[in-house]
Amino acid sequence: MHPNRLVIFDLDGTLLDTVDDLGSAVNHALKAFGYPLHEISEYRFLIGHGVTNLVRSALPESARTDAEVARVKGLFMDYYARHLTEYTRPYPGIPELLQSLAAKRVLLAVASNKFQEGTDTLIRHF
Repeated sequence: MHPNRLVIFDLDGTLLDTVDDLGSAVNHALKAFGYPLHEISEYRFLIGHGVTNLVRSALPESARTDAEVARVKGLFMDYYARHLTEYTRPYPGIPELLQSLAAKRVLLAVASNKFQEGTDTLIRHF
C-alpha cells in the first residue's frame, strides 16, 4: 500500500467498547448525588453526543439544569479519568486490523469528541 494512505477512526464505539466504563462513571456520580442509576446496557443509547449530553440524559428531567449537569459532570469526569481503562476493551479484531494497517505503512489517526486527555490515555493504553 502507498505510504501516504491515511485511515481515521472514531474511538468510542468503533475501536473501543467504552460503554461499561462510561456507564459506571455516570452511575458513580448519580449515586453520589442521590439520583437513580441506570443499567449499564442503557448507556449504549445515551453515549455519542459528548459528556455533557451524556450526563444531562442520565439525570432525571427535573434535574437537567445547567448548574446540576455541571456539578454531576465534574464528579463523573474525576471518576472516569481514574477508571477509564477498567472495563474498556478493543472490539474483536481491532488490534489485528491496526497492526495490519501499520505493517502496510498506512498512517493511522483517531478523531473523537472525548476529552483529549482521556483519548490520549486510551490510545496509549490500548
